[in-house]
Amino acid sequence: MNSSHLLIKARNLTKKFGNLTAVDHVDFEVFKNECVGFLGPNGAGKTTTVRMVYCFLPLTEGELSVANMNVSNQQRNIKKMIGVAPQEDNLDPDFTVLKNLLVYARYFDISKAEASARAKQLLSFFQLEEKQDVLITHLSTGMKRRLILARALINEPQLLLLDEPTAGLDPQNRHIVWDKIRSLKKRGVTIILTTHYMEEATALCDRTFIMDRGRIIENGPPAELIRKHVGEDVLEVNNNEKVIKLLTKEFSDADFEVFGERIHVFTKKPHGVFELFLKKFPRNNVSIRNANLEDVFLKLTGRRLRD
Repeated sequence: MNSSHLLIKARNLTKKFGNLTAVDHVDFEVFKNECVGFLGPNGAGKTTTVRMVYCFLPLTEGELSVANMNVSNQQRNIKKMIGVAPQEDNLDPDFTVLKNLLVYARYFDISKAEASARAKQLLSFFQLEEKQDVLITHLSTGMKRRLILARALINEPQLLLLDEPTAGLDPQNRHIVWDKIRSLKKRGVTIILTTHYMEEATALCDRTFIMDRGRIIENGPPAELIRKHVGEDVLEVNNNEKVIKLLTKEFSDADFEVFGERIHVFTKKPHGVFELFLKKFPRNNVSIRNANLEDVFLKLTGRRLRD
């Protein structure tokens, strides 16, 4: 992309907490009007990276700039142009929905009249106008998440940072949030999100950065990463020695992963090759599906649980 559109630049970015290196000398760039996702297992460093971008955490080493401003000494100006929607619910339970927005607007020196106008627009945008006089404790989880997003937009930010924006939401609320994120991108807002939902990253992100153990181990558009690491289709079949021998013979260049009682087979061969295999060797308990970003994620970061 054109360097004049560069919004965030990180070089050798590092964050340590005592002996723990949470972010380990990473480089990345984010351009204006992109939606970029940071993916990774628990403890990979994605949330820590985002928190350094919005000046919540200081750098240990390296360089990080936002709109050509250094995060180490220009925090005030950077925070003015950023909206942040954290994963945790930090709404004020003593205030109503509308009051939460109006009080937050004071941090940005927004006049009362302007804050009121913006708040009303945002409540309408997130389908919360009927709840404006309701206390936070009476809201559903989905409503709270949408209000947190609305609050992040009260200062009309150029850059929106979303930490697990749909965590814990049901499918209906998740898709409402996705639609709003797409709408914001169309308006020219640059968006960075962290997520555990691979479907979410595929649906929303122009590019994804996959992190593991504090490092960026891969990046690129989701579709390109899928083609590069997995291929077009995935064959899933019950695990036994006879099947493994047969698959190894038929797909000598394929990648095999055993997950419990199932084998996942990835191949770079053209679409339809697995269907031909099943015609020659019909079996029960076999499925063929499109490859997805979750396959890439698990292949690169492993399947072991992380605390």
